[in-house]
Amino acid sequence: MHDQPNNPLHGKTLEFILEYLVAQYGWEKLGERITIRCFTHDPSIASSLKFLRKTPWARAKVEDLYLETIWKNVPEDETAKQK
Repeated sequence: MHDQPNNPLHGKTLEFILEYLVAQYGWEKLGERITIRCFTHDPSIASSLKFLRKTPWARAKVEDLYLETIWKNVPEDETAKQK
């Protein structure tokens, strides 16, 4: 496997990303941000993972939201170092 030091998704499983987003937003807010049935109707990690693994467009939305969220949570001094 190749090193990907600049890829923030490298080493993060879909389960980790989903659990992080649920902890940050909760299922209700997550369902408002990404309108997919597995987030709005009887949501669970297991059912969401099953759907996301089969549905590339939905997985991409989840990964994009994760990236957006972690960048918002980076302290300002860390952001300045990366420029």
